[in-house]
Amino acid sequence: MSVQDALQIIQILTSISLIAVIILQAQGNGLGGLFGGADNMGITKTRRGLEKTLFQITVGLSVTFLANAIIQLLIQEI
Repeated sequence: MSVQDALQIIQILTSISLIAVIILQAQGNGLGGLFGGADNMGITKTRRGLEKTLFQITVGLSVTFLANAIIQLLIQEI
């Protein structure tokens, strides 16, 4: 198994995890929240508990996905 194969597997697992976490976040807001619908009439709310944890996991997975993609691109150029 080469480094490129390992990075591709990591990319696939990261993308599947990212999709799952985003879907879990959207379930709390209903289907309208998935497509950007706003039901709160301009009222902001703070994230707490599980919602905050899911948001932090989403950010972490997004950064991992982007970093992995850049690393794959740089290794491919070598």
